[in-house]
Amino acid sequence: MSEAYFRVESGALGPEENFLSLDDILMSHEKLPVRTETPMPRLGAFFPEWGAGSGPDQALPQGSKLELPLWLAKGLFDHKRRILSVELPKIYQQGWRTVFSADANVVDLHKMGPRFYGFGCQLLHFDSPENVDISQSLLQTFIGRFRRIMDSSQNAYNEDTSALVARLDEMERGLFQTGQKGLNDFQCWEKGQASQITASNLVQNYKKRKFTDTED
Repeated sequence: MSEAYFRVESGALGPEENFLSLDDILMSHEKLPVRTETPMPRLGAFFPEWGAGSGPDQALPQGSKLELPLWLAKGLFDHKRRILSVELPKIYQQGWRTVFSADANVVDLHKMGPRFYGFGCQLLHFDSPENVDISQSLLQTFIGRFRRIMDSSQNAYNEDTSALVARLDEMERGLFQTGQKGLNDFQCWEKGQASQITASNLVQNYKKRKFTDTED
């Protein structure tokens, strides 16, 4: 019998993604605007808008502006060789950081980027001069939205919560679900419907083996 899928936690809030996590795999494929800082031989054919007329080696010219998946941009980025530079997505630029500092709760994070926090943390890998401001904005945005998320999760018992989670990013949705589970477990306990403690499968199997040995 097949086992149920065991969710692997995301590592995106740390220095590296967890490539056993489906959330991180999806996040690593989100596009990031970059600019090439050196010609890239034989890549012009993959980007015809830049590669046409670039010479016999089909080089991608210096200064080409592209959108690459996060995993590829991280692989090509090098502090010493300057292969490419990264442009900040609009949601992490100063204009939006001002909006977040004014009232983070008004922003539809899922529409702007379903993995806002994880993707933002991975941007710190590229040594932008705005990294300190980005990290501070991510932290303050989370703090500003956290209380409302948990309040909503604790005051929506047996209700349709689709409207409440529609504007949340994926990490915030996980927090909301955790709050909902805590609320449901408490309601079951209060009604006397909490599940009884049972012996683990390991203990039960050990008892069966011991009984069999006794019979022999």
